[in-house]
Amino acid sequence: MTEVNENPLPKLKATMTAGAQVSLPGTEAWHLEIPAGPAGAYRLAQLDDYSHLPRNNFPWQPPLTLTLQACASASETLPGTWGFGLWNDPFSFSLGIGGGTRRIPALPNAAWFFFASPPNYLSLRDDLPAQGSLAATFRSPQPPAAILAPGVLALPLLAAPSLARLVRKSARRVILQSAASLQVDTAAWHTYRIEWQSGSARFLIDDQTILDTSVSPHGPLGLVLWIDNQYAALPPDGVLGYGALANPYPVWIELRNLTIT
Repeated sequence: MTEVNENPLPKLKATMTAGAQVSLPGTEAWHLEIPAGPAGAYRLAQLDDYSHLPRNNFPWQPPLTLTLQACASASETLPGTWGFGLWNDPFSFSLGIGGGTRRIPALPNAAWFFFASPPNYLSLRDDLPAQGSLAATFRSPQPPAAILAPGVLALPLLAAPSLARLVRKSARRVILQSAASLQVDTAAWHTYRIEWQSGSARFLIDDQTILDTSVSPHGPLGLVLWIDNQYAALPPDGVLGYGALANPYPVWIELRNLTIT
């Protein structure tokens, strides 16, 4: 990890796989880039403020407003995922093939702008968007880690579609979600804002409300800004999928004017 001293928020650190970049091309914007490469090899460029912390010590609680400006290297969906926002890093034990600090998995809590290419499918509910350009929240209870730890041993059972469908149906009773698809040219600069309250979350792009929901995550959460080539899918048919996608050319995002108030 590399300390990014120019960041106005303290202790923001960069995590990169081989060949990836997290750099400041000037004084205006962070540049996060992953190189071209084949499927099966994970590529990541990330900034966060929680990777060195226990989950209970993540820095952010409501109420707060997160604002930044962002653009991506192309208008079409980039292979894998990218985005920015707040989450509790629930799968740091590695649901897919990424993963950094090894923590016991937790149920997800998040409020973020999330951009996911097919075959990602990141919704437990059939009536919410599960891929593409999204504003999304997750709200889950926070049971002691010891209760969830045995679930790690049961993850291989999700390879059976019938069991995966049952888990998906059961999980939506516990994990609340809200999401909205975005109609936005990601290759152009836009201003993104998340207003997180204890009982609500509002997402705006260029001062236009995109999503206003009562599904507000439990804190504490950490700030994450990333681009990678990973996918994860638990679709309605129960055919679990995860892995790393090919990207035939380098892809990047740039971020500037980040504030949390």
